[in-house]
Amino acid sequence: MRVWIVPQDGKGIADLRCIERPDPKPGPGQVLVRVRATSLNYRDQLVAAGTYFGGPAGRDLIPLSDGAGEVAGIGAGVTRFKVGDRVVGTFFQRTPEGPPAALGSPLDGMLAEQVVLYEDGLVPVPSGLTNEEAACLPCAGVTAWHALFRAGRPLKAGETVLVLGTGGVSIFALQFAHAAGARVVATSSSDDKLERVLTIGASDAINYRRNPDWDKEVMRITGGRGVDCVVEVGGGGTFARSVGALAHGGKVCLVGFVAGREGDTSPFPLMFKAGSLHGIFVGDREMFEEMNRAIGVTHVKPVVDRVFPFDEALAAFTHHASGKFVGKVVINLS
Repeated sequence: MRVWIVPQDGKGIADLRCIERPDPKPGPGQVLVRVRATSLNYRDQLVAAGTYFGGPAGRDLIPLSDGAGEVAGIGAGVTRFKVGDRVVGTFFQRTPEGPPAALGSPLDGMLAEQVVLYEDGLVPVPSGLTNEEAACLPCAGVTAWHALFRAGRPLKAGETVLVLGTGGVSIFALQFAHAAGARVVATSSSDDKLERVLTIGASDAINYRRNPDWDKEVMRITGGRGVDCVVEVGGGGTFARSVGALAHGGKVCLVGFVAGREGDTSPFPLMFKAGSLHGIFVGDREMFEEMNRAIGVTHVKPVVDRVFPFDEALAAFTHHASGKFVGKVVINLS
């Protein structure tokens, strides 16, 4: 089979290589999956650059945590799936050998024609979704669901959510919050992207380049109240303004650090607003299955910006690294 790898000494996208490896075989409790689609997340860029937490993997590593396909074989004792079932892998995999670990780092990921996963590390593809759409769910979708509905007080209809940018987590949070009856305020540096988020369900859109004090603009458009939840993907570079945009008793869900790991992260403004801070690192299978049930009812469709063929994985990484996308960038293996 063919796989893409981040070489042991790789230092960026240009070093990614496509190689041949023996076809894997499922052992007891394991499922062989023929991968049909995968999607990229911000962490995959860090893995390719060797700058993800812990540094380089120290071995050739198959990247990407997110992927969907169909069951091509099962090992002894497997009861949850049968050959032909459409499945999507969970971000965290539980193995008998140790604690849960993430696909794409430190475990080999989904950018391969076939993978073997334990049956507990798979969920059925929600009805009505394509393989490309299902491949968007494991990291960004579950992260957004966790932030809105599991961290702290769950979001309620009529409340207001702030999403930063138009990456996978932010767009999923926009869609889920809109489907739940919440008002959504979105930010971007691109007017074209802001026009797009308004069609997806955002109630308000702020260009943060024209409004560098965007937290004050959030307060203005909410009548001085602020937002009940901030899905904070920027990290240290945007944290202070996210707290500034928060309503009394609201929550900041810290998801990423695309705006930098350093910045004004003083906790005192959060204290004065009686707010709460939640660190979100994706979520578990239970959250994934809960999210999928909601998708089945609301018919939310993941926003796919562009699909690349397997042979053009380098181009997919490059497009994703450019930031010129809305939602998710997908690689098709069909």
